[in-house]
Amino acid sequence: MEKGVFKVTVQECYEQMKGDYDGVLQRLMDDARIRKFLLRFQNETLYEELQDSLEKENYEEAFRCAHSIKGVCMNLGLSVLQKSSSELCEALRGGERPENLEELFEEVKRDYGSTLEAIRQL
Repeated sequence: MEKGVFKVTVQECYEQMKGDYDGVLQRLMDDARIRKFLLRFQNETLYEELQDSLEKENYEEAFRCAHSIKGVCMNLGLSVLQKSSSELCEALRGGERPENLEELFEEVKRDYGSTLEAIRQL
């Protein structure tokens, strides 16, 4: 093992990111499948697409991205990121710029970073 690199179990990863390990285990049946999908999640571009859409003030596209992130998080039991992306998604639902956009996006940004950090330790 490289110095400074810590490997954790899938369950420990979920504990670290306050996710729903039991729920995802029921859906995907074993840690190997969960690990596969978590590793795939870290290579997804949805977060970057969301950020780009917000910068371009394309709120309909930002809604689509936030909705997709929320859905992936529901399936993978990524509870914290699911909650913040769901709140952003609902705020963007009308295709308009919500008043609290910066606050909502900062929460998604923080939760996304924490989620990726936990996954990187797998």
